[in-house]
Amino acid sequence: MSPGNHSRALAFLLTGIPGVARFHRCLFVPCSLMYLLAMLGNGSILLVVRADRRLHQPMYYFISMLAITDLGLTLSTLPTVPHVFWFGTREISFPVCLSQMFCIHAFFMESSVLLAMAFDRYIAICYPLRYSSILTGARVAKMGLGKVCRSLMLLPLVCLLTRLPFCGSRVLSHSYCLHQDVIRLACTDPTLNSLYGLTLVLFVILDSMLITLSYAMIIKAVLAITSREEQAKALNTCVSHFCAVLVFYIPMVGLSIIHRYGKNAAPVSPVLMANVYLFVPPVLNPIIYSMKNKPIRKGLLRLLCQRLAWPGHGQQP
Repeated sequence: MSPGNHSRALAFLLTGIPGVARFHRCLFVPCSLMYLLAMLGNGSILLVVRADRRLHQPMYYFISMLAITDLGLTLSTLPTVPHVFWFGTREISFPVCLSQMFCIHAFFMESSVLLAMAFDRYIAICYPLRYSSILTGARVAKMGLGKVCRSLMLLPLVCLLTRLPFCGSRVLSHSYCLHQDVIRLACTDPTLNSLYGLTLVLFVILDSMLITLSYAMIIKAVLAITSREEQAKALNTCVSHFCAVLVFYIPMVGLSIIHRYGKNAAPVSPVLMANVYLFVPPVLNPIIYSMKNKPIRKGLLRLLCQRLAWPGHGQQP
């Protein structure tokens, strides 16, 4: 059978959470709630930024990019996760698995958006008078395009998988398709795939180093401010972004530690941590920005009031 025909005929079996299969239907409710919160939260932020012209600024464009990334990540896992938990449907064809894998990994390149947001905060605090001249609309658009181009770098990773033969067990460890989960089932040495995947991981590490450098320079600039009140005001503008960085990187570090040192840990541990790594940031990021960012909070309240108002309310008879 040719590689192309083999790929079309191939199918994998998805797994929910090992050892708790009988509770999958119970887990469907909190899982659905997380999907609902993620879609409502990120969708609302996009609507608010689009509707309020006062939010048409670089900072809020970056927040919108983060919301699009989180929304895309949420929708990427939606086709399979509810089916596994509620209907017990486990089989997924190879082409569908590849498509889902590409979407998950492409949208989870969230570190590039967080880096752009760190650069935005660095310019706002260290060069406030030059902020509008440095972060022009064209530059913001180019940064967004760079994020899209980095996501498209995953296409060769997906194409390389179509050349691998698979045999023996075809059971995946999660309720969705991940690259590292699929290549371990290959019959041949997937070194090229692993090296390419490692390159993408290095991009995420580089982003984290640059984010750390940005905050080091921000703290240095803030300490140079003589007024305690101005120091607090400057740092307060970074709180939301700093929380988003922690929400993204803490589960990632936890998952890496489990994979590296948790060989004797229960099989459920890496799966649960991977789900936290994938599902929690899209839920928490909108909550963080709606609580800590006053213009977004006010915009959300205005949007809610408009939706709840009676038709024709405020119009003269």
